[in-house]
Amino acid sequence: MVSFMRSLSPPDQVGLLFVLLFGLLATASIAFLLWSLRDAGDTASGSPSARLRLQEDLRVLLRSSWIMAVVFWIAWALGDGMATLLFALVSFLILREFISLSPTRRGDHRSLLLAFFAILPFQYLLVWTRHFDLFTVFIPVYAFLGVAVVSAFGNDAQRFLERNAKLQWGIMVCVYGMSHVPALMMIDAPRLTGREAFLVFFLVLVVQTCMLVQHLSARGQHRPAVPGISSGFGWRSWGWGLLAGSLLGVALAGLTPFPPLMALLMALLACVAGSLGHLVMKAIKRDRGVTNWGAASRSLTGASGLLDRTDALCFAAPVFFHAVRWSLQG
Repeated sequence: MVSFMRSLSPPDQVGLLFVLLFGLLATASIAFLLWSLRDAGDTASGSPSARLRLQEDLRVLLRSSWIMAVVFWIAWALGDGMATLLFALVSFLILREFISLSPTRRGDHRSLLLAFFAILPFQYLLVWTRHFDLFTVFIPVYAFLGVAVVSAFGNDAQRFLERNAKLQWGIMVCVYGMSHVPALMMIDAPRLTGREAFLVFFLVLVVQTCMLVQHLSARGQHRPAVPGISSGFGWRSWGWGLLAGSLLGVALAGLTPFPPLMALLMALLACVAGSLGHLVMKAIKRDRGVTNWGAASRSLTGASGLLDRTDALCFAAPVFFHAVRWSLQG
């Protein structure tokens, strides 16, 4: 199979990978539907609540997987420029979800306008124009100062530090982190010519596989590592997730510019960053007293919130991006 794909052109290879991905998702969706129909009678007669929770978890995972697969397929099909715009829209939506659960005051209005309508578009403009030196420092350096200064001119000192920290954290995760996904398609390296989309495919697939395996294997655990933050994070389930994502990275090595060992390390790095970032976002949600980013009644995606489905990617993408640049251009 790998030798056959290597004989194809890079665009055909990516297209075939998406066909396989959609085929797997369709098979999983049909299997889940049949399983749900089979258990419908048991549910009506009072089946265990654990089974109902499992069905709901799987339904959410399938729905979010379809959403992400379609989004990334559209981004690849439309080309680099439209992909950048698409991910800018995703950043806008997840930043909106983040801010909606962080109370703001009248003095924050100008800072919010700066974040949504100046910092966000300029960050993606830097991606589109491949100004990577400025792209990597614009938000951590310049936006970090700019947001605080604009907030100070709002003339409201009440909980000033807390309000600005929330906004700056949201910009870092939702804009800075997510902007590194389309940036992967802009990396200019001789070994990568024509295969830039494989990096995005590789990153998303290994991180999502890690999170899926970790989530499923955590259901039977009795000792969560950080019960005050997450009842689903345990060392054993985390290890299974990292193992699954890393092995998948090795399996995809033939379609990337990495040899198998390097692909293993890249996948492991992305999985560690993504899974731990997901844990951090759970801590923030616990601090805000919510279970997901955006209640189902007002969720922008209708499935627990878009940020819930992309938070691991927001943390994994910058780490993976810089590791790739270092390995291919260093």
